[in-house]
Amino acid sequence: MAYSYSIWPLVAILVSLLATLPIMAFNDRAPNLREGSTLMAAVAKFMIVAAMIPTVMQGGGFELTLAEVIPGVPIQLRVDGMGLFFALVASFLWIFTSLYSIGYMRSLGEHDQTRYFASFAVAISATIGVAFSANLLTMYLFYEMLSLSTYPLVTHEQNDEARASGRKYLTYILGTSIGLALPAMLITYQLAGTLDFTQGGILTGCASPSTVTLLLVLFIFGFAKAGIMPFHGWLPAAMVAPTPVSSFLHGVAVVKVGVFSIMRVIFDIFGPDLLRDLNLGVVITTIASITILVASLVALTQDNLKRRLAYSTIGQLSYMILGAGMLTAAGMTGGILHIAMHAFGKITLFFCAGAIYVAHHKKYISQMDGLGRKMPITYLAFFLGSMSIIGMPPMGGFISKWNLVIGAVEGDHLLLLLVLLISSLLNAAYFFPIVYRGFFAKAPEGEEATGIQEAPIFCLLPLSVTALASLALFFYSDIFYGLAHLALFP
Repeated sequence: MAYSYSIWPLVAILVSLLATLPIMAFNDRAPNLREGSTLMAAVAKFMIVAAMIPTVMQGGGFELTLAEVIPGVPIQLRVDGMGLFFALVASFLWIFTSLYSIGYMRSLGEHDQTRYFASFAVAISATIGVAFSANLLTMYLFYEMLSLSTYPLVTHEQNDEARASGRKYLTYILGTSIGLALPAMLITYQLAGTLDFTQGGILTGCASPSTVTLLLVLFIFGFAKAGIMPFHGWLPAAMVAPTPVSSFLHGVAVVKVGVFSIMRVIFDIFGPDLLRDLNLGVVITTIASITILVASLVALTQDNLKRRLAYSTIGQLSYMILGAGMLTAAGMTGGILHIAMHAFGKITLFFCAGAIYVAHHKKYISQMDGLGRKMPITYLAFFLGSMSIIGMPPMGGFISKWNLVIGAVEGDHLLLLLVLLISSLLNAAYFFPIVYRGFFAKAPEGEEATGIQEAPIFCLLPLSVTALASLALFFYSDIFYGLAHLALFP
């Protein structure tokens, strides 16, 4: 792949970071201008990212060196197939998260909305920074920037529960990145003399099998945003945040940054060939399989809708890691594709959960009997999002899970095939009863349907678009397929 010098990767990062200035300047005195600045930055960011697609799809790319603080390890940006794949998903969904935030925050009269929108803008900048990082050092810096910028979002409510959740969030996220990922990065630099993301990896012939195994485990658990058990506790705790934050955490950025970071390490630091030669795929797939099954079982027990979605996310993230660990072409492709398919499906489900709370102030599934008859659009969107997460046609999630199944068969991983099938049945077991109860169960006394009572349009429109996008991805996923292929076989 030929990279050309370009300032556009930096512009893509800075456009939302600079938007924090008008957001804070307008603050609560001019909320329309404040939120208008957010939306303008979101649209501009997506357009800049999308403009890079033709060059990358033709085998090109963009690169920009910002500084060299360590010999041979510059702070450098690079746009390739995998980075553009992730940036495209994150920047597109930020538009709808911003729209949804307007409807949600205004409808509930939430406090500190200026801080909320400013923190969001910094966080999406960090996310694109991770996507466009050319090496481990650059990615690590943006990874930590994302951790710190999302802390005010997690603790938004400013009550005891929110502060406790914030402490847990930082303990898990910063503790693992500093205690595990950073030492692994230093050892990698000592062994290879570079931290560059390189097709095929940089550690072949540089380290003993035991050292490679240790580094792999450190990186997998060190990037704890991926929610791998047992470093997943921060994720359900973070559900105390407003629903748009949960949508951002689970669908757009934070958790996907963890998965993306692990995939970068697997593909471009270790390399599939080295991991295959040392039979280390089994380490990755075992860790992922345990997380998938345990998280799915725990999700079945949750009555709080957001917590059920949280444990669902923990399991779904490990599908992506599972695909990468299969080390087969279809499996790795399915793992990458699931980043996008899960993002659209899960953000839809969180949007629906927030719409239910805005319109009827209900958090618990046991309280939602008959609610689908009052909120048919919201519940239909929830049904479509659920189908995508389960992996049923004609939804986008079927595309990624089909590739995972093919990858398991290709690699003769019959146990992993069983994991995929059982977990998909568990997905259906914890999602479909919500839809059934909403449409067909008898409403509680005094809450019988009295006409349509949907959430405001700024909540309803984003969840409708993302649900339809999940459907469209079943038929039109060529761009994501192409970028995933470039990520693996440039």
